[in-house]
This record gives sequence, structure tokens and C-alpha cells, in this order.
Amino acid sequence: MVNKNDRCRMIIEDISSEGLGIGHTEGEAIFVKDTLPGDEAEVLIIKAKKNMAYGKLLDLIRPSDCRVSPLCDNARSCGGCTLQHMDYTQQRIYKWNKVKSLMERIGGMRSPELIMEGEKLPDGRIMAYGMEDPYHFRNKMQFPVGRGKDGKVKVGFYAGRTHSIIDLEDCPIGHEVNSALIKALKVYIEKCNVSTYDELSGEGLIRHMLTRVGFSTGELMVCIVINGDSIPASDVLISGLKAAAGQYEGIALKSVSVNINKEKTNRILGRKTKTVFGSGHITDYIGDVRFSISPASFYQVNPAMTGRLYEKALEYAGLTGNETVWDLYCGIGTISLFLAKKALKVYGVEIVPDAVRDAKENALLNGIDNAEFYEGKAEDVVTRIYSENLPGANADVVVVDPPRKGCDIRLLDTISEMAPKRLVYVSCDPATLARDIKYLTGNGFEVSRIAVYDQFPNSVHCESIALLDRVHR
Repeated sequence: MVNKNDRCRMIIEDISSEGLGIGHTEGEAIFVKDTLPGDEAEVLIIKAKKNMAYGKLLDLIRPSDCRVSPLCDNARSCGGCTLQHMDYTQQRIYKWNKVKSLMERIGGMRSPELIMEGEKLPDGRIMAYGMEDPYHFRNKMQFPVGRGKDGKVKVGFYAGRTHSIIDLEDCPIGHEVNSALIKALKVYIEKCNVSTYDELSGEGLIRHMLTRVGFSTGELMVCIVINGDSIPASDVLISGLKAAAGQYEGIALKSVSVNINKEKTNRILGRKTKTVFGSGHITDYIGDVRFSISPASFYQVNPAMTGRLYEKALEYAGLTGNETVWDLYCGIGTISLFLAKKALKVYGVEIVPDAVRDAKENALLNGIDNAEFYEGKAEDVVTRIYSENLPGANADVVVVDPPRKGCDIRLLDTISEMAPKRLVYVSCDPATLARDIKYLTGNGFEVSRIAVYDQFPNSVHCESIALLDRVHR
């Protein structure tokens, strides 16, 4: 049995779903951050439990063949890119196998690889659909703002599992313009002597900077989250942000806003946002669908991969133009509007009021008049419409794109009773997808296809999409 503060030498054999390397010593599994299968490592035990322990990498004795040098100097300390030290092809193989394993262990599927899709390598292995360049893909970034012990302004990310800010000059997974925006914000704070927020005291003005870039349009939005009612010398800030955007060809500052959050909370955005420059939104395209995006809008952070994912959702939906479709957890209507171009009628459901408003505006923006949106919990809205036999009760196709916790059991029951021909399940957590698949396959559906997409390169997260067909009895 290993104990805390023991030092162990081990070969890392596998990697967990959280991205921790897994080795063994004295018959116990040891989970070690920053290690990869094939690494030979010296490890310090920092937490010991019955039959398992957690270790800290002290020394890499012999590196794995799939290990690469991270592009970012802060990759190990930052909580974002947990796999940046892993060759990108290996990342995609890992994610495909992760989904396969979860479908077997949680979903109860036998040989799921027979229906799973991805990109095939020359040696026959399959990996998640991914990007040619797994960097600078994020269109949205959120940077906490504070000060170091020396009093200097810090803008960056929180270190993993902490609220200690790592000061950044750049982040290689975000758009390149963020580097200049970070510098501009620091100059503004120092030049105008603006206070920064302190979590312990609850005092100080500037809490976060949120940025969004329309990759198709070049439109840039900056939102400053403040612990107050207004921001001083906003003209100085706007001038600096304009100059920062002007350093990048094709990028134009279209919106600057302040979001008011006076609460002592980990939630980034408050309830009120005021525009101080330009409009309150930017626009962007996924495929040929145009979207209006505000600071609070839910919009996929990787537009390149999102377009490919939504094309697969359309393919799985198998629309001919005569179908009634439900899009549940629809957000600002991203999938709904793709479906509406091929369907007779689309009904979207979303619990966030602002998102429903955005969805309706996006339908108008695209001249789409066969999409209708409801505000409320998907399980409440769909169950009521089905039980009362209201318009849309007899759906031909249902699409769900739930949060990480997966679908509510009442919703799954109602979908089973509705008996649509096809159910397309878009998932950001393959574990809850597997759980829900097991339930659905016991209630009148069978899984016919699953595709895996690397929506979040250099992290452990991936996106999956499954097609379930109604079993005819």
C-alpha cells in the first residue's frame, strides 16, 4: 500500500477520461497529472486512498513516444489545455477510444466500433474527426483580471483547480487578437488608475474581460465585467481596443460593453449589460446560416468544427422537406436553423430567455419562417405539448443537444412515447450520452451510427453525435 509523500517510479499505462496518466505500483492504480501512456516517471504520492492514489510528476525519466513540447509555456499550470503535451493524432485516437469504451461500459453496447465513425489512419486505427491546425480555434475567451503581490495588473486564466490568476501575454487556442487586447486592457488600467477586483474583499472594479470574434465576418466584441455601475475613461479603453484590433488584418472592433456583476460569486456575467461602443452584438456564420451574438449568447466556441458537426446532424436527421422536427436545448437556434432549411417545421425549446429571444431574431435574420421557439425546460414543454396533442406533438425527428448532465428522464420517456422515426443526440459528454443511450435502447430505439468530433483540441473533451432509429414492432 502506498502512502502520502511516498516516491515511486512507474510506467504510465493508460490515460483516464479526465486526462490523468494511470500507472500502478504495489498493485494500486496511481493517477498522475501531466503524464502520458508510455512515460516512465518518478512520482510523489500527494493523496492516498484505498486501492488508488494521486501523484505529482517529479521527473520524466523516459518520455512517451506520443509526447510533444507544448506550444504554451503555461500549459502545465493552466487548467485549460490538459493534453497539449500529447501529439494531436494521439489526442484524437484517445478521444475516439474514450467514446468507444464508455459506450461499452456505460451504454451496454457490444462492439460499438462497428457503427462508430471517425477518420481512418493508414494502419487501420480510427480517430475523432479533427482539425488540421488545433490552435487559435476558439472564438470566445474569458480572462479574469486582478493584481499580483507586487501590485502589477494580471490578466489571464486561473491555474487548475484554483482562483490564482496566471498572467498571460497570449493563449494559443484563442484568436491571435486576444494578445493585443490583453495588452490594451493592462495599459488602460494602469494609465487611468482603475482598480481590479479582489475576490476575498469583494472590492475593486474590473473582474473579467470577455472577447468574441466572428471568424467568418472578422467582427470583434469586447465585454468588460465590472463590480460597479460604470467604467471610467471609457474613451481611453475604446481607443486602445480599436488600436489593438487594427493590428490584425480583417478584424474590426464592432462592440464594447460593460456587464455589471456586483455579487460575490464565481459566475462571470451579471444580469445587466450596457453597450458603450458600437452595437450590442456581432454576427458570424456557421455554414450559410448567420447568427447575431451578444455577450451572454451561447454560441459554439469552435466554428470550424461546429459546421462539420451540424452537417453530420443534418445527415443523421435524414430530412426530405416533409418532417416535423423538435430541437431540444436549442440555445440561440444554431441547430434549429440548419434543420429548418430542410424540414417542413422546426420547434425549438430552450430554458434561457435571452437565448430564446436570440433564436427568434436569428430566424428573422436568415428569413426563416418555419421555426418556432418555446421558452422553458425541455421536459416540461415537450411533455405538455405531447400530452395535450398540440401542434408538433407527432414529431418525425427529434434532435437533442443537452448540457453535460444529459437529458432529463422525463424527457426521454416523452420522446419514447412520441416514437419519432429518428432521434439525433448531440453530446458534449460521452458518459451521459452512453447512459441515455442505454435507457433509450431499452425503450424502443436502437443505435445505428455514432460519430466523434474533436471540438476542443488539447483538452480531454470531445463532442459526439449518435443516430437512434425507432424500432418497429
